[in-house]
Amino acid sequence: MSSLKADFNELMERIKQGREFGHASFEPIFYLVFPPSQILNVKRETPAWVHRLRNDGWEVETFSIAEHIADIINNAPLRKIWFVADQKTPLAWDKTNASLANAISNGALQARIEAKLADLEGKSKAILLVTDLEALHPYIRIGVIEGKLQGKFHVPTVFFYPGVRTGKTQLKFLGFYPDDGNYRSVHVGG
Repeated sequence: MSSLKADFNELMERIKQGREFGHASFEPIFYLVFPPSQILNVKRETPAWVHRLRNDGWEVETFSIAEHIADIINNAPLRKIWFVADQKTPLAWDKTNASLANAISNGALQARIEAKLADLEGKSKAILLVTDLEALHPYIRIGVIEGKLQGKFHVPTVFFYPGVRTGKTQLKFLGFYPDDGNYRSVHVGG
């Protein structure tokens, strides 16, 4: 198994080289794939990686999926209704998760990522690090959002992906979701 440092170094080399023309896309989308057991290690390493990128001349922006999901849920118009429903049936997790999934997958999270990408467009040394993808479970998978953002990636965008690589383009989110090959990105690690 490769180390996180080695995988990050390879990722940076690939970003510097740029994407090759392929049958799927030419957008600068990259996934740093790591076993779910390494989530905490990735969180520990991220500040060092950000500093390293800045020292290399990159304008680094981060986008925490967890922070944005929390904000979407905390400001949801149906929040008060959710609390009332939860008090009536506190163990109805399927209904709770369905309500939260609707709030997250209705386009709000996608719109926030799109806005961040738009802010960075035209900046030649900008890079976006998308962290905390594990917060998407059990609501939505990042591949769905990535697909809806096709054509919007104008700066290198790195998704820190906890999962397993099962082929050149297939990933298994968190190691237990079914294989998904609908990614148009470069995968490093996993």
